[in-house]
Amino acid sequence: MALIELNNKQTILVDMNIRAAADDPDDDTYDVAKDLKGRLPRDDKGRLYIDAFLLSHPDSDHVTGLTTHFHLGPPEDFPEGNKDLILIREMWSSPIVFRRASAQHTLCDEAKAWAKEARRRVKLFREKGLAGTGSGDRILILGEDKDGKTDDLTDILVKQDELLTAADRVKASQFEGRLLAPMYVDEDDKDLIEELEKNNSSAIVRFSIAGDGFADRCRFLTGGDADVSIWDRLWKRHKDSNKDWLSYDVMETPHHCSWRTLSHDRWSKLGEKVKVSEDARNALSQTREGAIIVASCKPIKKDDDNPPHERAKREYVSITSSDRFICTTEYAEEHDGPVEFNITSAGTAKKQALTPKKAASIAGVSGVTTTPRAHG
Repeated sequence: MALIELNNKQTILVDMNIRAAADDPDDDTYDVAKDLKGRLPRDDKGRLYIDAFLLSHPDSDHVTGLTTHFHLGPPEDFPEGNKDLILIREMWSSPIVFRRASAQHTLCDEAKAWAKEARRRVKLFREKGLAGTGSGDRILILGEDKDGKTDDLTDILVKQDELLTAADRVKASQFEGRLLAPMYVDEDDKDLIEELEKNNSSAIVRFSIAGDGFADRCRFLTGGDADVSIWDRLWKRHKDSNKDWLSYDVMETPHHCSWRTLSHDRWSKLGEKVKVSEDARNALSQTREGAIIVASCKPIKKDDDNPPHERAKREYVSITSSDRFICTTEYAEEHDGPVEFNITSAGTAKKQALTPKKAASIAGVSGVTTTPRAHG
């Protein structure tokens, strides 16, 4: 999960994995929920809130903790006096994810709860329009659906390649988010339809974030669990005229440092003879000077486990350098806290932990925070 805090104190959450162990006071798993809530503002009713919550796709490890820590339903039904639940002012969600997931995969209960809340908000928009939906009822639809199902949602629809420029409809020149995927599907494109199973319908967004009032001081690329076939297509789509859309200062490795993000070859069959896809690697290597790659995954070991995969780590290290590749879980084991970045007028820099194993949560800065996430 990644938390972006803008200069105007608005917050954008990208995915979430708050496991039961993290909520258990008798377990030494890092208390992600406490850390998150300590960074969030409260509204005039005392409610914690997120301005925007982007769910890349509905795998359980991207939405775990939703029903425990977030309020779902009309904001007027928020439990009075509850100091722990978080209100989602605006959801960012893709209809394609849930349609394809329901056809091919069983959704976990929290993904179903997200889908139910998304449908409630879309229904309310259809009934009341843009002006009739306030904070806590708002939603943006990321990507067009087939058969004209999103044709009447123009005011809340962001098409592929378009920009997100406001969180909870506050347009304050704090960020831009380029929606690179999910891809629009021509129903005659059978190859793409076959590729776009659940993971490959992940929302991919390249954020450009302001620092100290200066635009574009941090570019943050996040891509859910999208695999090699999607990154291949994105490179072919943008390499001639828009490859800068893929450039970044910080990237969260797709699919938890999976080998399948970088290659069509199976490691289990070919081992070190595998080949990296040139197109996918190009898409994922558009670094700006000093770029850092963050793998949100368990410790990376040289074995056949995938994800994460040691061969993928080697490729990412070759794109940046060993000291600019960070595994969140390995970092947390040393520092007992999340990886944080400061975004200022000078650009993006990793914040130093105060002391090993005693890193404090520091709020009130513009930045990107990522927390460790196991896969599955």
